Amino acid sequence: MTAAGALIIKMVIAAFSGMGAATVCHPLDVIRVQMQTSGSTYNSAGEAARGIYKNDGLKDGLYAGVSAAYLRQWLYGSCRIGIYAYLLENAQNANIAAGLEKNAIPLSSKMLMGLTSGGIGSFIGTPSELALVRMSNDKKLPVDQRRNYNGVGNCIARIAKEEGAPALFTGAPATVLRACLLSACAMGITSEIKMRLSKSGHFGEGGKAFGGVPMLFCATLVSSFCANTVANPFDVVKSRMQSSAAEYGSMVDCFVKTVADEGVLKLWSGFVPAFLKLAPYTVISLLLTDHITKIITGKEAL
Repeated sequence: MTAAGALIIKMVIAAFSGMGAATVCHPLDVIRVQMQTSGSTYNSAGEAARGIYKNDGLKDGLYAGVSAAYLRQWLYGSCRIGIYAYLLENAQNANIAAGLEKNAIPLSSKMLMGLTSGGIGSFIGTPSELALVRMSNDKKLPVDQRRNYNGVGNCIARIAKEEGAPALFTGAPATVLRACLLSACAMGITSEIKMRLSKSGHFGEGGKAFGGVPMLFCATLVSSFCANTVANPFDVVKSRMQSSAAEYGSMVDCFVKTVADEGVLKLWSGFVPAFLKLAPYTVISLLLTDHITKIITGKEAL
């Protein structure tokens, strides 16, 4: 198989795996966005979940914008996991060819692979990220200000028509920076901890106890906490700019106004739902990616 063919297969597998994870975890994304955008009155993730469900129900409330989340997996998720898996496999093959241990790859190299894959995917996926934020936040707006999108295609088409095609990349700098930091930690640290735990013997031979789920969960729990800690401020800025770009002149302007008006801790608003979402999302998507890859290629994905 050619290198291009191998990359495409990994990206398609990653997209389907991401869709499975998004189906389970999307409500936490809606809660995160509504807590991060301006005008939020929610003091906790639990309060936000109850309020959203009470006001708009499951389909139009907690699952608002799920079609954008699925598109996001094909544009962003496919690159983030697919390109990372491809780069990691190339590095492992290079080690084998050089007579080195397969997984003798520095953490810094793994994080650079994650940063690269996340940066590429997030730029390509910015329109879907914008649609996800707009659709997730729409019900929070006053009735006369709601855009009432009827699907991700309608949302993207209307933004391009009403605001111009460049508007589809509103918040792109914050989106890319956030994704670079998040992916570097989520992918690189997960791989590193997974490798160390598999050698510890605490999770069975090679970490295979219970299908490797406990080991992967522990690895992603740590990596998700690190990823959200460093990326959450950019997530808040991204959500605010994409929800109402007219309020801010630039990413820096959004940072300054948010801190000046609401305090520095506002940059970590939505941390709990973001963390609670990223850990199971990463477990589900990576498990699916790993299992589907084994079925198709006979090799592990990560």
